[in-house]
Amino acid sequence: MANNKKILMVVTNGQEMSNGHFAGIWLSEFAEPYEELRANGYEVTVVSPKGGESRIDKNSLENDTIPDGWQEIARLLKNTEAIDNVNADDYEGIFLPGGHGTMFDFPDNAKLHSLLRNFAEDGKSIGAVCHGPAGLVGATLNDGTPIVKNKTVTAFTDSEERGVQLENEVPFMLESKLRELGASFVTAEDWAENTQTDGKLVTGQNPQSSISVAKQLVKTLEA
Repeated sequence: MANNKKILMVVTNGQEMSNGHFAGIWLSEFAEPYEELRANGYEVTVVSPKGGESRIDKNSLENDTIPDGWQEIARLLKNTEAIDNVNADDYEGIFLPGGHGTMFDFPDNAKLHSLLRNFAEDGKSIGAVCHGPAGLVGATLNDGTPIVKNKTVTAFTDSEERGVQLENEVPFMLESKLRELGASFVTAEDWAENTQTDGKLVTGQNPQSSISVAKQLVKTLEA
């Protein structure tokens, strides 16, 4: 029996892009939901595809500095557990923070897809923000149907990707890919808060949506 106060948070190990920038995790998209979940009494386990460090994307920091209030949270990213060791039955919900790194190590991760399938089939809560929904790409139900098919979702938009001039650095455009998979994709203005909830699936468009995604995820967990 799952403990309904345990949440799994899957973070990227990151990858260097062809422009030389290391695409890692976007700190606020991890720290703000983590704080919100903990404030609501949830125990959060942090894992990554490879285990070990989840490097913070320097573009998510001001003056390359981790805010004082997030120093302890950021230390959780230094030595994460490997996702292969996770049992879905131990958790009531899963959350995928973003950062461009997720575009490289989430879409082809079979273990992540297996976990998402289990959560979706069991009616458990799934949350993802910004580039975190890259983890939903390739994830299917047991009958092969994409998890996002006919689901109302959002994520980092193609317009926002072009705005940060990384459309040629990522392996695909996330909005376009989710639409191809049959999702009903909802956009807001670039950098505007936008959170979509469809059943137990909660997604957010960008860093500005991190807290609202976490709040909505809590609502689905407690429904």
